Amino acid sequence: MTRTWLRWMPAAVVPAVIAAGVLSGSLPASAGDPLPEKTPRQVLLMVAQHGEKSLSGTLEQTSQMGLPELPKAGAGSPETAWLELLTGPHTARVYLDGPEKARVQIMDRMAERNAVRNGDELWFYNSKDNTAAHAQLPADADGRHEARPGTATTPEELADKLLAKLDASTEVTVGTDVQVAGRSAYNLLLTPTSDATLVDSVAIAVDGETGLPLGVEVKARGQAEPAFSVAYTSLTLEAPDAAIFNFTPPPGATVEEIPVPDHKAAAALPPSDAAAAKAGKRPTVTGTGWASVLEFPAGAVALPGKAQGGAPDPATANPLRPGTSDPEGTRTVAAALLEQAAVAVPGGRLVSTSLVNVLILNDGRVLAGSVPLERLQAAATPR
Repeated sequence: MTRTWLRWMPAAVVPAVIAAGVLSGSLPASAGDPLPEKTPRQVLLMVAQHGEKSLSGTLEQTSQMGLPELPKAGAGSPETAWLELLTGPHTARVYLDGPEKARVQIMDRMAERNAVRNGDELWFYNSKDNTAAHAQLPADADGRHEARPGTATTPEELADKLLAKLDASTEVTVGTDVQVAGRSAYNLLLTPTSDATLVDSVAIAVDGETGLPLGVEVKARGQAEPAFSVAYTSLTLEAPDAAIFNFTPPPGATVEEIPVPDHKAAAALPPSDAAAAKAGKRPTVTGTGWASVLEFPAGAVALPGKAQGGAPDPATANPLRPGTSDPEGTRTVAAALLEQAAVAVPGGRLVSTSLVNVLILNDGRVLAGSVPLERLQAAATPR
């Protein structure tokens, strides 16, 4: 993986190992022999150079972002899976064997969800309603795929996304060693120095032997406990049994085929046509690093009851499936949650958590970022 955040290291990294107790976070206390001292730059290089790993382990994820809990009715459904991961604790089993074999099992109450990749075969399965989705990846796939909503995030994936936000305004230090899943790890600490972000600090537990991120905690300003955390509770750095990556839908399962975009056809378009094909689909970015704001054009994000050019009506639409509605006019669980969380603000509605704010404008645009409302409103002003 190419990690662009390496470019800023010489200018931004604090060249020191900080004393014990400073920004130590709530990762497990250290035990056993201490690791050799390393500078922040050296620990970052360990993360960048650890490469692909074969492993199996158990992940624990917790979230205290301030979103209301999902109602018990409807929890675990495909429509609410992504929201569930932000509103409570979750346990998942993870199996990896190189870039083309992966399986994640999220253990729900009396059910489980699976995301499985085996070569060019990609499967998603929910045992709660016995539904599956399948995609056949192109032969020239680069060995990676985007996670489907409702699947867990590994510490490595989250660490890479957070490290991508680093710039010269971030203080990077190394705290006291920590123990994660029985392994000694460096405690890499990222502290934004700008007041233009809701993020107070990030702690990444970096395996002292391999450089693999073992756990990540994100603290919001004004909160003592992490707003979001994910870490291994058990870990084996060996290739799992190959059979674990085989998947066949159970009898009676409803299977949906997921179309795969034709990247070759898009690449063959003239530059002007290719740009036009992407217009309106990708968000624009205002600002940099922790203070960056994503703006989605009107119509690019499905909203509760938001018809094109019409007013929001949470009672008549599924916010996670564009163009669909509840035929009986009843409110979906996800729509109800979003309606409960959103508050009226000048120009639209705001869904606010301790780490992320989402501004839904009356004209259909959506702005999101780990920034205060005022920054979202400033970014929304036509320039």
